[in-house]
Amino acid sequence: MSSREKKESSKGDGFAALEALELPSMTFGGLLRNFGPGIILMMTGIGTSHIITAPTAGGRFGYELLWVIPVAYILKYYGYEMAIRFTNATGKSIMEAYATAWMKWPLWYLLATTLIQCCIGQAGRLIAAAAVSYYIFTIYFELPLSMGVYALLLALLSVIIILRGGYLAVEATCKWLAVLLIVSQLMIYLVEPAPLAAFRHFAIPATPEGSWIIIGAFLGLLPTGMDVSLQASEWVRAKKGGVAGIRPLLENLHLAPRFDPFAPAKEDLAVNLERLPPHAADYCRRWMKTSLYDYRAGQIVSFLSACIFLLIAAIWIFPGAGNGADYPQIFSVGPWMMIVLLLGAFAAAFSTAFNYFDGWPRVVGACCRNLFRKTAELPGIASANLTPAKRRIWYSEYNIYRLTMLFSLTTSVIIIFGGPKPTALVLTASLLAVVIAPVIFFLNLYYCFAIIPKNNREWYPSPFATFFSWGSCLLFIGVSVVLMVTKFLR
Repeated sequence: MSSREKKESSKGDGFAALEALELPSMTFGGLLRNFGPGIILMMTGIGTSHIITAPTAGGRFGYELLWVIPVAYILKYYGYEMAIRFTNATGKSIMEAYATAWMKWPLWYLLATTLIQCCIGQAGRLIAAAAVSYYIFTIYFELPLSMGVYALLLALLSVIIILRGGYLAVEATCKWLAVLLIVSQLMIYLVEPAPLAAFRHFAIPATPEGSWIIIGAFLGLLPTGMDVSLQASEWVRAKKGGVAGIRPLLENLHLAPRFDPFAPAKEDLAVNLERLPPHAADYCRRWMKTSLYDYRAGQIVSFLSACIFLLIAAIWIFPGAGNGADYPQIFSVGPWMMIVLLLGAFAAAFSTAFNYFDGWPRVVGACCRNLFRKTAELPGIASANLTPAKRRIWYSEYNIYRLTMLFSLTTSVIIIFGGPKPTALVLTASLLAVVIAPVIFFLNLYYCFAIIPKNNREWYPSPFATFFSWGSCLLFIGVSVVLMVTKFLR
């Protein structure tokens, strides 16, 4: 067989593979089975802002700060969605789009700030999960372990699960933790639901004396940091559904261009839906819808979770000692309530630390594959694609991912065990997060609008989304500037 005949045969096999793609089910059960990145994003966000800030708001101010929660979610909604939409529309991470910027400056900045967050930020997440574990096993069951030991054990458990199971293990763990969180919150809330009159505070902006620090925390941390949108884009890519799963095949069939991060062109990232065979186009449409439903369902659950944590504190604590995180006052109902609440709090705190052990190393790996040629020649961290070179050579994306995870584990545990006092470091990390969040928001929007073809009407943002996303981005930038001025520069 001649080389031309082989190419024609290979091309025919490629089109046959596109026709054989299994369409994802759009039934309720089918959607739940295919959910993943949105659930992981949700469980990454449900952490300290939910189990500490929201109860503190309810314990100190009752229902008065309920209005801040929907404002925070609505304000930042499109910052996350655009990153997810971009990856579903192109099959590429939003990090590849960042590589088209002048001198690739977003990637250099993200590489530096993410490495800082891997140690400082992760120390904060781990200590929150360790504190809940300490309360459950040491205070309640009298197991003689320190909080630092719990942090180390949780860190080791997280890394082992992720390295052994990869993305699928992260997704499965998050789904089980989400079930635990939802069930525990409903069980506690339904003991004594909030009166209907409480919900009018969703529409009554109030700023009681001393509440601005909590309002600022809500606006900055709910539903989570904007940098998690980059992790969500990588998780969509790892899910390998829709365009993300067939992009290499589309490139081989010349239905999509090849993107070179060292000769980056925005047009090389785009996939034109109209060029795809009908079956493949339907397959990609369904995955786009599934992914957006996944994200939106996660945001709704995260929103309700924040509200419930605030409402529980408002019902059982306010007016109390002024600390909404003083949960023991809730347990007059019975000892079972303590166990249920602590299990929910553990699911929230542990899922955040667990997901960051996977998410931040993915972002570092994505930066490196777009910044360094040697890493770009050895891309991928999925076990199915690991050649001996990817496993052996230290600068492969797979090994950079693993080394970053080890760096995160080691440095965060050292900080917790009494390294440099983390107060100033945490403040620095918070400042970096506040500074970079508006930039990420803007870039996610810009590249989504600049790269997705406008004739892909089902993928390109609607006129409403266009107007609202840019408006909320500008408002978010303004809020971020005010927070930086009032919190860090005063």
